[in-house]
Amino acid sequence: MSEAARLPDVIDTAPAFTAEQVAALNARFAGRPTAEMLAELLTGELKGRIAVVSSFGAESAVLLDLVAAVDRSMPLIFINTQKMFGETLAYRDGLAESLGFTDLRVYRPDPYEIARRDDKSLRWAYDPDGCCDLRKVEPLRRALAGFDAWISGRKGFQSGRAGLPRFELDEGRLKINPLADWDKAAIDAQFTLRELPRHPLEAAGYPSIGCQPCTSQVQPGEDPRAGRWRHWDKTECGIHNQPVF
Repeated sequence: MSEAARLPDVIDTAPAFTAEQVAALNARFAGRPTAEMLAELLTGELKGRIAVVSSFGAESAVLLDLVAAVDRSMPLIFINTQKMFGETLAYRDGLAESLGFTDLRVYRPDPYEIARRDDKSLRWAYDPDGCCDLRKVEPLRRALAGFDAWISGRKGFQSGRAGLPRFELDEGRLKINPLADWDKAAIDAQFTLRELPRHPLEAAGYPSIGCQPCTSQVQPGEDPRAGRWRHWDKTECGIHNQPVF
């Protein structure tokens, strides 16, 4: 074929999933067991197109154990904000190893952006939204480049997350919340059944664990997420925006 007759290259910029496809998935898997849903999707239409994202927080082991039972080679993404508890980093390494994950990918904030926007490393103290955007949202966006779908560990029983669907549309990608309909009792029962290790900070009064400067101990009777961004009008880091169906 001559150069003149060569067809031009075309870049497909269409989103990987549409709202209609997401709605169809929610209908298709309504009431289906979580493990069955994951097995069907991760060995079928989403194989090679999906990653699991974990904060390695207090309840992360349950989701990761379910994923590992299907595909231990799936990319496992962790965003190291460089403000994490040392206990979380140690728990990450031990849990990922014990569950047999073979592709742990650690992403960090852009050092040039840190120097430009948080050179004193104190942005969390006066602009927590900006800090989360810099240290969590932007690195995750880079981490998910090349994937059509990702798995989140959010649960519907957590404050502010009532009615959470199993499937959402997130920046053109499919976001799956396998534990959307699990309650706290089911989570705890799975820890016992599977003999999963607990995050070491949970016993010290941290039922929800994020970055060290913005996570405090929770007192008896408080909401489990009360220790996140205490005294700020903030409940999410920004990774999980309003779902689109």
